[in-house]
Amino acid sequence: MLDLAINALIPLVVIAHLVASPYTKVEESFNIQATHDILTHGIPWSNTTAFFADRYDHVSFPGSVPRTFTGALILAGLSRPFEHFLSSPEQMQIVVRAVLGLANAAALVSFRHAIDIAFGKTAGRWYILLQASQFHVMYYASRTLPNMFAFIMTTVALRQLLLAKAVGGKSARSAKRRRLALYLLTVAGIVFRSEIAILLVMETAMLYHRQRPSLTKEIIPAGLIGAAVGLLTTISVDSFFWQQFPLWPEWIGFYYNTILGKSAEWGTESASWYFLVALPRLLLNPMTIMVTLPMGISLKPLTRTSQDLLLPHLGFIAAYSLLPHKEWRFIVYSIPAFTAVASAGASWIWTRRSKSLLYYVLSNVLIITTMASFMASAGLLYVSSSNYPGGQALHRLHQLDTTPGKRVFLDNLACQSGVTKFQQVRDPWVYDKTEDPDQLLTPLFWQRFDYVIAEDPKRIIGNWPIRETITAFGGVSLRPEDDELVVNPKSRVPVVWQEQYYDFVTVMRRDFTRGHWPVIRMQPKLHILEREHAKPKLADLPDEKLTLHM
Repeated sequence: MLDLAINALIPLVVIAHLVASPYTKVEESFNIQATHDILTHGIPWSNTTAFFADRYDHVSFPGSVPRTFTGALILAGLSRPFEHFLSSPEQMQIVVRAVLGLANAAALVSFRHAIDIAFGKTAGRWYILLQASQFHVMYYASRTLPNMFAFIMTTVALRQLLLAKAVGGKSARSAKRRRLALYLLTVAGIVFRSEIAILLVMETAMLYHRQRPSLTKEIIPAGLIGAAVGLLTTISVDSFFWQQFPLWPEWIGFYYNTILGKSAEWGTESASWYFLVALPRLLLNPMTIMVTLPMGISLKPLTRTSQDLLLPHLGFIAAYSLLPHKEWRFIVYSIPAFTAVASAGASWIWTRRSKSLLYYVLSNVLIITTMASFMASAGLLYVSSSNYPGGQALHRLHQLDTTPGKRVFLDNLACQSGVTKFQQVRDPWVYDKTEDPDQLLTPLFWQRFDYVIAEDPKRIIGNWPIRETITAFGGVSLRPEDDELVVNPKSRVPVVWQEQYYDFVTVMRRDFTRGHWPVIRMQPKLHILEREHAKPKLADLPDEKLTLHM
């Protein structure tokens, strides 16, 4: 029962993050919009080009490079049975993300089983606690980034590799596990994220160095079958949806971002960024980096398995560090491996806490830092959930006006910060996302709308009073003014909880911190504008109305 309760922690945390932050960002937009279009409009079997142009989002907003529809197609298929039980498309977006999040949670929990075998049940329990207390993996597990579709496959592959490495390399079962792992990594790299090819090379090299698997019976067949399945899947699916043949989106993305170097246009970081910034941020708990990881690698009973697990990922990150553009999500596949080795070190400390003062102190520090990591994750969740003003603005507009037939313009920031087609719940409302600068400078263009959701009201031509302002995260104040410590009735946090928290903060600032306390600042981001209709002049009124006014 204890292990079941511990295992349930990861899916519960994933769902908690989803419910607290239900909207999406621009990086997730392709897959969430594609899933919506498949669910809502179906898949055409005739006149496909016109069908896609009329109904599907990717035709109007194709992005810099095409993306695969494979993940969205699977997600739509798994989510469709729930449609009949829901009353709103907004609820369907939650379900779609929950399906993805629970799939990632299942992969993480299944990996725990391999840790139980490799390092013991105590290590498995610590793995769940350490993994659940990290913010990024839990928060993004339900987000429709291509990386999180690939993350399911890489985590299952990692499970198979750890079992093969821990149990021994000569058995038929170990050979089967190695083949499956290499097969999954190959498919994930071809379909979803090309950087996984580097991890595949590193894992293959480590396997060949340590266990000498058969090239002709394991490595080559796994690679060929994985490549065939991956290419057949992505080319057939994406050539159809993009109406181009043959189309391999991940190759185009790799060529555009890596060979042409276009990814550097999105910013660059130093070669050490992944190791010095990204990994500590992703692992979160300082004990992981400073104590439990070094112990997991260096203690003799743990060394071989830990090194077999971790060295390919260190090689993967080191090789990927050569590319100038860096984002933490490019190395997220390695986090379960680092967490597993850290859990082995945590288990070593925990099981020896009664044997020496050092282990007793370290075990208590481990408990404190894990609890602190959960609290830090909750704080990061609150901050992150405040970064979707577009989704909040459109939801609020639907609350303000339920009249049919309205026309709404959504500016670029609104579309990038939460607005999806799942949120276009008013039918027959019209939601316009025009980006053409010439049209935006035409007064007649704006006359067709009843509402505008915009970042800068001054750029909107005409008379548009502000109906409501939507705020979003604007930084952290360490010495807040008193007016910053007020209850926000529009917050998703219950007012009673806010009042209790601010009473506590008031006491702490007065008696202990000399006025210092970290407070999240919110600032205006988007405005809901309503067109002001011209009032009729007295001379234009009918005679009967003139009589009433005289």
